[in-house]
Amino acid sequence: MQTIQFEVTNPFGIHARPAAILAQACVKMSSQVTVKCNGKTANGNNVIQLLGLHAAQGSVLEISAEGGDEAATLAQIEKILNDTFAEKKKVNVLKIAFFGTKDYDKIFFSELVKDKGEGTFNCDINFFSTRLTPETAYLAKGYDAVCIFVNDECPAQVVDTLADAGVKLILLRCMGFNNVDLEAAARRGLTVVRVPAYSPYAVAEHAMAIIMAANRRLHKAIYRVKDNNFSLNGLMGVDLHNKVAGIIGTGQIGQCFARICKGFGMTVLAWDAYPNQKLVDEGLLTYADKYTVLEKADLVSLHVPLFMGEGGTFHILDAEAISHMKDDAMLVNAGRGALIDTEALIAALKAGKFHAVALDVYEDEDAYVYTDHSDDFIRNENLARLLMFPNVVLTSHQAFFTREALQAIAGTTLENARNFNEGNPLGPGECKA
Repeated sequence: MQTIQFEVTNPFGIHARPAAILAQACVKMSSQVTVKCNGKTANGNNVIQLLGLHAAQGSVLEISAEGGDEAATLAQIEKILNDTFAEKKKVNVLKIAFFGTKDYDKIFFSELVKDKGEGTFNCDINFFSTRLTPETAYLAKGYDAVCIFVNDECPAQVVDTLADAGVKLILLRCMGFNNVDLEAAARRGLTVVRVPAYSPYAVAEHAMAIIMAANRRLHKAIYRVKDNNFSLNGLMGVDLHNKVAGIIGTGQIGQCFARICKGFGMTVLAWDAYPNQKLVDEGLLTYADKYTVLEKADLVSLHVPLFMGEGGTFHILDAEAISHMKDDAMLVNAGRGALIDTEALIAALKAGKFHAVALDVYEDEDAYVYTDHSDDFIRNENLARLLMFPNVVLTSHQAFFTREALQAIAGTTLENARNFNEGNPLGPGECKA
């Protein structure tokens, strides 16, 4: 373990913005980082704990790194903390209407916007519990920006309402942007920016967790034992070791999933419209055409973004594609629901095609995810039918839902807002038609 001391010279202390940047950096470091100040200790990768140190100007931080490249880790941290985070120009506070708010959103976003002034995110947020829809878009009147999630609706009609209300910026606190009409936004002069990456590990790990639950029938086994039923009938799974994983899409999340599969002792085949030769060179995977991957894979996992139109990924797994899959194959989708033709999937399930299916996302999910329907019945026929199959596990679009991912989403979203407000480059998060 190596340790350094750092005196805080910033007049605002270690406020929300440097704390968020530091936490996101520490998540990616191989060393475990610990920060001590004012008799308190914080994990370097936890923004809430870092803010809880209340490190004001003149405070001395004791920063330790253990494991990995400790010296390089501490040097990177020192550089982050030495950054003055100076503004490009003086600006007014950006007013944001935040739609679809959940309690966990407030934990991170409200903490990060408490500070105002030079070097801060310089934003004010009004939290609305309702989703953004054509019926609720009027609530954005008087705001500079809206902040929305995957289940909010932003077609041309909503874009026009937002523009008429004075909104100039659409902040997506997610990776996908298929719910925004980018052409309409460009026509009305609205900037659209997303979170291009937050925690690929969160999504990949959840994908493996739910397909293992479906494979080993854990969703049934847990409740069976709670009912004092210790029978193993109907719970038989299969080994993943020495099986073939087929990964559709080898971006950051697909790569993480591939590494998890390698850890299980699987052979990894992959398809991507833009193959990454570095992944082949390191021995992680082998590329093949889509149908070859589907034909050879025992486990198929979808990690491509959703694009509509000719050459897009909408229903990339349709009846034809499913027919190429092995009988008794496993399928997991933690990307976007419309990557799979649900009618074709249900028909295949009824025919006994799959050993296990795990879905964190599904078509027409917006009315259900993130809401409690325990006193209601499922009106969506396809969703209700999926819930009936004993070899299917569904979760509520929660693959992103880790502390590391949530703090990265909040930090990146507010950095996007700050860059827009100050006229700085928006970087890879900007979405254009």
